[in-house]
Amino acid sequence: MSDEKTAAPVSGRTGWGRFLLAFLPAAVVAALLVGLVGQGGLAASLAVSGHRFKVSADVLEGKGFAQYGDVVTTSGGERHPVAMSVIDDATLTNLCQSVLMDTPVGKVTFLVQAGQGGKPVRVRNMVIDLAQLDGDAEFTNLQIGRDAATLENATGSTGRRGGFGQQSDTVRITRLRQTAYAVNAGTFTLTGLTMTLRRGAHECF
Repeated sequence: MSDEKTAAPVSGRTGWGRFLLAFLPAAVVAALLVGLVGQGGLAASLAVSGHRFKVSADVLEGKGFAQYGDVVTTSGGERHPVAMSVIDDATLTNLCQSVLMDTPVGKVTFLVQAGQGGKPVRVRNMVIDLAQLDGDAEFTNLQIGRDAATLENATGSTGRRGGFGQQSDTVRITRLRQTAYAVNAGTFTLTGLTMTLRRGAHECF
């Protein structure tokens, strides 16, 4: 959603919380993935615009979580390291999504809001090209350090054999603040959807 702000964490449950927030800082991810790209081990799944966008939610609750390192490629040929995050089935309460764009009339924010009033947004088979994540997270049956090629999820998304991965049965993130290059989903149901264009910066966070 926004201008370039880098740092890519993933959070963990109470005991693992600080560890997982430190698990995907930008410096570590960049060092790991740049090496893999140099070996030709990673490929982009689609060309992205290169614009980062922001997503916030009061609560994300998901089943079937997996994560591994990857690289996205823009239509201009630039490569960016990401933490590819997969959730089979998720709900998001009080969702906000924003992207700040340069236009001939100046900066404009494209803002999407949904999932309020006790009717959360529902997503199935979601894949996020994640650049940064902040929040408080809890996982159940968490496996850290699993071979990325053996991760199990409904989308079939996996990483490079021998690559670092992690997965869990469930994930719950409160005060979610996320910056991403792309989100893909099999089904995305936005209840109470509002879409607006506003001049200037009106980002989710």
